[in-house]
Amino acid sequence: MLKAYTFPITGTFVQFGIGSCLALTMWLLRFKKAPQIDADVVKGVLPLAVVHMLGNLLTNLSLGAVSVSFTHTIKAMEPFFSVLLSWAFLGSVPSAPLLVTLVPIVGGVALASLSEPTFNWTGFAAAMGSNLTFQSRNVLSKKLMGGKSLKGRGGMDNINLFSLITIAAFFLTLPVVLLTEGVRFTPAAMAAAGVDVGLVVQRTFLAGLMFHAYQQVSYMILSKVSPVTHSVGNCVKRVVVIVSSVLFFRTPVSPINAAGTALALAGVFAYSRVTAAKGKSE
Repeated sequence: MLKAYTFPITGTFVQFGIGSCLALTMWLLRFKKAPQIDADVVKGVLPLAVVHMLGNLLTNLSLGAVSVSFTHTIKAMEPFFSVLLSWAFLGSVPSAPLLVTLVPIVGGVALASLSEPTFNWTGFAAAMGSNLTFQSRNVLSKKLMGGKSLKGRGGMDNINLFSLITIAAFFLTLPVVLLTEGVRFTPAAMAAAGVDVGLVVQRTFLAGLMFHAYQQVSYMILSKVSPVTHSVGNCVKRVVVIVSSVLFFRTPVSPINAAGTALALAGVFAYSRVTAAKGKSE
C-alpha cells in the first residue's frame, strides 16, 4: 500500500478507522458487551491511545522510508526498550545475563544499519521511535491491567481495552493528518496522484484489517504474560517477516547486512532463553 500510495500518516488514520469500525460492529452485534466508560477509564485509556497512535504512525513512516526487512531488523531492539521501560515503570531490575544478551541485539542492529542499501535517518529514527512508543504502550497497558482503575468495570477486558485505545487513536490522528498530509484518501485525490484507486483501497482495507487483528491478538497475549516475554515473541515473529519480505520484495541483502540481522536475532534467541530460565526459577 505504501509503495503505491506514499502517504503513511493518512494510511495510518484509515487503518485506525477500520479498526474502530470493527470494534463498534463487535459491540453493536453483541459479540462483546460494550464497556462502561467514565472519567477513570478515559484517564487510563488516553495515555495509551497517544503512544499507540505514535507507534503506528512511526512504524508506517519507517516502512515508507526504508525496506520492510530493515524496519523489522531495527524493531528487533524491542527487548532493549522493554527492559529499560520495565525497570523505569514497573521496578523490574534486569539480571546480568539478561543484560549480556542485549549486546548482540544492539550490535547486530548497528551492523545491519551500516550495510543497509535503503538506509536513511528518517526510516531509522522512525523505527527506533516506534520501539520506544510501542514498548511504552505495552508496559503502561500491563500496569493498567494489573491496577485498580479498571477492575470491576462492566465489560472491561483486554479486547475492549484495545478497542477503546484504537477508537481514541483514530480521533487523535485526525488533526495530525489534516495538519501534515491533508485530505488524501478520496477517489478524486487518489486519481489526481495517478494511482489505481481500486488497488489502493483494497490494499489499505486488507492492511487495516490484518493489522488490527494482529494487534488485538497481541494485546490478548500481553494480558497473560510480562511485557518482556511479549517483546520476545514479537522478535521471533520478525524472523518470518524479514525473510518473507526479502523474498517478496526481492530486497538486496549484503553479507554484512545478513550477518548483522542474524546476530541481532541470535541475541533475541539468547534473550528468550534467559527469560525462560528466569521464569522457571521463580
